[in-house]
This record gives sequence, C-alpha cells and structure tokens, in this order.
Amino acid sequence: MWVSARPALLLLLMGVLRHGRASGLLELSLGKFRNVLLNQTNPVEAVIRNIASNVTVVIFQVHAQQSDVVISFDKTPSVNSSGVGVDRGLVSVLRPEQTVCTWYLRALAAGQVLSTAISIPYMERDPIPGGCNLEFDLEVDPNIYLDYTLVDIHIKFAPANLGYTRGASPPSCDSGTGQSSRWRLRYDVYQYFLPESDLAEMALMSHIRKMSGVRSVRANGIKMLTLTADDKTDVYFSSLPGQGVIYNVIVWDPLWNTSAAYIPVHTYACSFTDLVDNCSSLSKLSTKVFFTAFAVLGLFTCFFGHRFWKTDLFFMGFIVAAFVFFVFITRVTGLSYDVRLILTAVAGIIGGLLLVVSWWRFGSVLLSMFVIGLVLGFLFSSTLFFTPLGDYRVFRDDVVFWVTFTCVALMIPVLFVGCPRILNILASGIVGSYTVVLAIACYVYTSLAYITLDLLRRVLNNYFSRAYTNVPFQRNDFIILSVWAMLALSGVTVQLRRVRSEVPFPPHPYLTWKRERERRSTNVLDPSHHIPPLRERIHNKLLHIKEFFQKDQPAGERTPLLL
Repeated sequence: MWVSARPALLLLLMGVLRHGRASGLLELSLGKFRNVLLNQTNPVEAVIRNIASNVTVVIFQVHAQQSDVVISFDKTPSVNSSGVGVDRGLVSVLRPEQTVCTWYLRALAAGQVLSTAISIPYMERDPIPGGCNLEFDLEVDPNIYLDYTLVDIHIKFAPANLGYTRGASPPSCDSGTGQSSRWRLRYDVYQYFLPESDLAEMALMSHIRKMSGVRSVRANGIKMLTLTADDKTDVYFSSLPGQGVIYNVIVWDPLWNTSAAYIPVHTYACSFTDLVDNCSSLSKLSTKVFFTAFAVLGLFTCFFGHRFWKTDLFFMGFIVAAFVFFVFITRVTGLSYDVRLILTAVAGIIGGLLLVVSWWRFGSVLLSMFVIGLVLGFLFSSTLFFTPLGDYRVFRDDVVFWVTFTCVALMIPVLFVGCPRILNILASGIVGSYTVVLAIACYVYTSLAYITLDLLRRVLNNYFSRAYTNVPFQRNDFIILSVWAMLALSGVTVQLRRVRSEVPFPPHPYLTWKRERERRSTNVLDPSHHIPPLRERIHNKLLHIKEFFQKDQPAGERTPLLL
C-alpha cells in the first residue's frame, strides 16, 4: 500500500506547492477542503472572506495522519485559544456584520506535514458542538479527544449548546433541564472504517472528508449509539491495531430538527514511529511461530481428526489447557508476552497429553466428547457475540453476558449427545480450519481473528464490557471467510466419507491392553508368550550395543593344520 500510494502523494505535494499553499496565505471557501503543507517555522494564515449574514458560527478544522498540528486564533498560540493534535478544530462565533475569519496553522515538530483543512458554516438554529464545555481548555470546544490502548479506544467530547443569533448572549448551560434548554439535545456517535491494511496518507485525506459534514457522516458512517444529555459524553470501542478508524459525533436538536458535526478524529491504534511492533509489523515473531505450528496441527485435524482419534484428543486438550493457562498466567503474573506464550505452549502440550491419557485409562467417549463439544460450543458462542448481537446494551452486564455465553456453549454438546461421531467430525473440521484463519491473521489483517480475540480481551480486562466491538468486514475478510468455509466443509465431507463403514470410536485402550496382556500370559502357543520381560529385553539390547564397540580378540592359528 505504501509503494502504490507514493506517486499519488508526490502529485498531491506538487499540486500543493504549485498553488502556493506550502506557507503564507491560505484562501478557503466554506464547505470545501484544501490540502496544505505545514512546517514549524512559518505559520500558514487561513482566511475565509465574504461570509453570509445568516451564518452565525464557523467551525474550522485541520487533519494530519500522524504529526501534530497547532491551530489557533492568533499568530502566537495560547492555551485558551489554540488546539494541538492530528485532528483539531476551532469554533468562531461571528459578530454582527463580520464577514472575514482568520486562523493560523503550523506543524508542532520539525519537518513538513501534509494536512487537509475545511471550514463548515452553521446557522442560528443549529446546535453548537462543545458550546457547554467545562472540562477542556477552549471556551467552546468542538473537538473529540481520543486515547487508545491495545485493548480499547476511548473517545470523549464536551456537551453542545443551543444555537443563537449574532450578537446575542449564548443560552445558559445550566439554567434548567426542560425542552427549552440544551438538555433536549441528542448525540449520535458514528464510526467509519478505512480500507483494511491501507496506511497511506492519501487514503486518510480522502476518507476523512466523508466524515466531516452532517450529511456525509450520516451517509457514510455507521451509527453506533445515541446519547442523551443525561449520559456521559464518552464512549469506548474495541481497539483494532493496524486498522484505520474515524469517529465523529452529530448533535441533533429535536425541536428545530437541526444538526451539527463535531471534529472527526481518527486512529490506527498503533504507532508509526516505533521500530518494533509498529503499524506495519504488528505481529510478533513468537506469535507467528505459535499460530503457524498450531494451524498445521489444526489443518491435519480438520481432514483426519476422527481417523486419528488420539491426535484429535491432543488437539482439543491443547486448546482448552492453553486458553485457561494463558488467562491465568496473564492475570496473576507480570511476565513478558513471549515468556507467557512459551509457557502457554508447554501447558497446552501437557493438557493435550492428559486428555489422551485419560482416554487411554478410562475410555470414556462421553467425557471426551464433552470436552470436544465444549470447544466447538465456545467457538460457536464467540461467533454469535461477534455479530451485532454482542453490542446490545443488555450484554454490557457481565453476569448476563457470561450466563448467556455459557448456555450457548453448553448447548452444542447437549444437542449432539446422541450422535458423538458427528459432533467430533464437525468440531475437528470447524475448529481445525479456524486455526488457519488465526495463522493468516498473523500476516494479513482480518477481522475474523477478533471472533476469539474479543472474548479473550473480555476475560482478561474487567472493563472491556463497556466497549463496542464493531469491526470492518471488507474484501480480505470475505476471502478468508470463504477459505474457512471451504476448509471446514471439505474436512467434514472427507471425514464422513472415510468413516462410513468403520466403528464410531476405537475400543477402550486400557481394557484392550489388559486383555492382551492376560492372553499372552496364558496362551503358550502364542509367540508373544515367549517374549522376555521388558527389563530383560533392555539389558540384552545394552549388551548387544556394548559388544558392538568391543574389539575382536585373536583366536590363535586360523589356517587348517597340515596332514
């Protein structure tokens, strides 16, 4: 993506320079974007002229991809009259007869920064975003403030105020809570996904335009929720490292049926400047090795799981033990990720072996199929909550969520209790093929990995329940979903055809071994009856190896005696 975007970016930079917007004066028109190159030393003066008399407020905003920009009302920025960030804006409340607005732009750090700017006008009945700000520095603050971690994204903004005519005093923010006050306003929060794996500046500049005005936001964004004046003006979303996301808020006045947009804000939930784990290389080497090896085992299980019954048991036991152990060790220790992953692999191997040993000793098909059915139920329940159903407000409650999740997961082994062979084939085909999806996610972004990752986040983080878990579903996801469906269907079909004439499950291993041992000890005609004990066989083998390394002793005269 970076390589293909360079020619277009160079053409854009040439166009910016040709039109004289690298520094100095920037002439703007209301509602139209302009690209501008900023630097630290020479502020750019942005000017709008001939503003109509019915316009009461102008919101000016500027956007850059990763470098902070300073926007201010004065050439010398102050705390109460400027903003700093990659997505920042200012509200200019117009005086009577005012027809010109001026702002100043510059880059915060050294070097040139490509940015895009726009000014949007609003009338006297339109609400004013951030007009009742009590938390941030600006008197009227239309900005959305965003923080992110590897787990979630947090956005917050100041409440809006009602619109008013030029020269009038702004309505009081706390005079009452009736329909004549700002408490009647509603806030619609929108989300917009950039193309997957596209980190180019040009992509952001073109798509941020779709999330700036009220009409374009409603046409292109995904409405996630609506807040009232009684709700806190902050929202949490699940983090998608490496995936570009734009957020915006539309404030709506139901009395006048008018709306205004806040300043859109974007994030990739990762760093462009870090040498390790940056936006271009998010997956660690240890993660790639772990899930690639896991996918090889899963692919074998997908097609041959029921035929190689013990391998299938090992695979399912590995999943259960590894998941439980990773959650435990993450919760109680502060070990590094790589160490935890290695210990998780060891715990998974032990868990897989324990399930195989339990089958060998007890031979319980019911116990084995309960574990296998639970793994399939876990994946099925995770997929169900991966859909928009998971963002329903009722599932914000952890008790409701986990009770529902557990019931759905337990439903799978209960439904198939009468046909365990079908359950095992379905589980090995579907779960085994999903490991291929997880391995692909280590190299190419796909939202399908969040089917299980979001559940792991909810287990590990006490406050993840407040986050909305919507993810993009684009071309890569459709392709990988098709691969998953094809592998699962092929694996299930191959296994059903292979086991049609075979017994459903192998006989009890321990009882079979015990009967065989008794038969050998009593049947003298059986050649195996005469096989020496294991200790004697090992001793004879060691003697044989010892003799192999000894030199031959001379045996005297080797020629026949003469007669």
